[in-house]
Amino acid sequence: MKLGAWSKGLAVAAAATLSLAACSAQSAIVENTAVTVAWNQPLYSFNSSTSSGNATANAVILYLTQQSFNYYDADQQLIDNEDFGTMELVSEDPMTVKYTINDDVTWSDGVAVDTTDLLLNWAALSGYFNEGEPEYDEETGVIVPSDSSVWFDSVVYGTAISDTELPTIDDDGALELTYTVPSIDWRLNMTGVGVPAHVVAQRALGIEDAEEAKQAVYDAIMNSDTETLIQLANVWNLDFDTTAMPAEADQNILVGNGAYEVTDFVEGEYITLQAREDYAAGPAPSVETITVRYITDPLASIQAIQNGEISITQPQATSDILEAAEALGDAVTIDSEPEAVYEHIDLNFSNGGPFDPATYGGDAETAKIVRQAFITAVDVNEVLDKLIIPLQANAEWNQSQVFLPGAPGYDESVAANGSEVYGQGDAEAAMAMLEEAGVETPIDVNMLYASNNTRRVNEFTLYQAQLAEAGFNLIDGGNESWGSLLGTPDYDAWFFGWQSTSTSPLGAESIFRSDGGSNFTGYANETVDSLYDELSTEFDEAAQRELLAQIDAELWNDAYGITIFQFPGVTVYDSEMTGVSTSPLSPTIFWNYWEWGIPAAE
Repeated sequence: MKLGAWSKGLAVAAAATLSLAACSAQSAIVENTAVTVAWNQPLYSFNSSTSSGNATANAVILYLTQQSFNYYDADQQLIDNEDFGTMELVSEDPMTVKYTINDDVTWSDGVAVDTTDLLLNWAALSGYFNEGEPEYDEETGVIVPSDSSVWFDSVVYGTAISDTELPTIDDDGALELTYTVPSIDWRLNMTGVGVPAHVVAQRALGIEDAEEAKQAVYDAIMNSDTETLIQLANVWNLDFDTTAMPAEADQNILVGNGAYEVTDFVEGEYITLQAREDYAAGPAPSVETITVRYITDPLASIQAIQNGEISITQPQATSDILEAAEALGDAVTIDSEPEAVYEHIDLNFSNGGPFDPATYGGDAETAKIVRQAFITAVDVNEVLDKLIIPLQANAEWNQSQVFLPGAPGYDESVAANGSEVYGQGDAEAAMAMLEEAGVETPIDVNMLYASNNTRRVNEFTLYQAQLAEAGFNLIDGGNESWGSLLGTPDYDAWFFGWQSTSTSPLGAESIFRSDGGSNFTGYANETVDSLYDELSTEFDEAAQRELLAQIDAELWNDAYGITIFQFPGVTVYDSEMTGVSTSPLSPTIFWNYWEWGIPAAE
């Protein structure tokens, strides 16, 4: 599932920050220890900062192979990782942040991680050098390489990180980043270094020597060398995408600075990672090998743990899944708690389809009525009753686009956002709205979803029947590669889950801003953009919630789409394992991989 909107941010006034002391005690790698984890979607990119690569499927693997200045623990507390380096707010006016990487932090190919890596990551994330408009492949949604202008296809482009000046480098080699507008998310706007600068330059410019390659990146950025930046951006955007072990000549795209490095990758089956002996950038693991096996069928993952083929699984939960796990008895440990993920249906505003004003000669009001009719006809309660409540008895409709249930501000926002008129399966009211607007039925709606996900297949079946009664003909657009197809013009609507990776009030900014990196719908509302501008510099928690409530109301008023439910969570793991813990935030079960323990194989 896509992540970008929920991956960048922390209100510094709202969350405690803890520190992992540098040179902390680290466990030694135990030889012949191996853990196999089931996951439901294969990795397809080693750069999760691009608009197409920004997905949980990629992020969970990169959490093992990349390191950063901080991470969240199971209690959603932000932990400073001083084994990697430090970030320091050295000035409030203008807001200036100093980034220092420790001298002993290296890439898995032995090259030092340094300021140039940070500099490239900043250039890519901020879009500082971006110019013109990018071109995207209509079928895949992936950016097309450019030979005339610079465009780093960053998922967070247009957010607070874009409001920064060209960094400076101090005498000690630390990078200082100055904001033109203060940002409440300065701790998370740039938490790591992304992909290795020397690899990007080697691939883009044909430079073999790593230090020369880094120098070329440094010079291109500091001198605004457009010709070189075009080449660097094309590689950054596209070269790190792969669905299997690359050919030997291309294996430099696997280079990381984290605790593990990739040793095997079989398309659609598994990816294997080996612990690095020279790793010093964070808490070190004891498990020697981690294999992530791709099992799309949740019930099959329970069968695999029963057969001893895997050690941990966190399948999309249903009552059948929980019953199957409980039947394994003391052989497994089961943890159940809600996840920070919510299911939602989005409507496409910009593909010439039924929800696009262009279809009605530019009549935005008619398109809005069609969207309103659609989400009026959706019966959320039927979905909950049949798919979620059998597993989580107290499950309720998530009625906010920007607050998760139970979060401060949720109840107040729901009471005022106007969502109560939708989601009740009122086909008669929906038909009346379409008739009054003069829109003929049936209306074809091509809907995208994950066809290899049992719960989502069942969801589509329910939606198809519900909406047929209101004059909408839901066409089955299910596809196993759904993540890369979001925003492509062939689809009029889609449903999937947003996974939170931080506690930031700006978490959904890149979804709903008109220029947001995760805005797949083409939605544009000047009021929403302005409210996010105001929110990004608002450090008072109460005021933050008020601004978010206003955004929430705008989204419901525009009939952006409809939220459905918060995911019920189930983690099942071998009882012989120790240290397993899950976080509601991504990367969920992987967050403390260094604490995992398992008896060594004989």
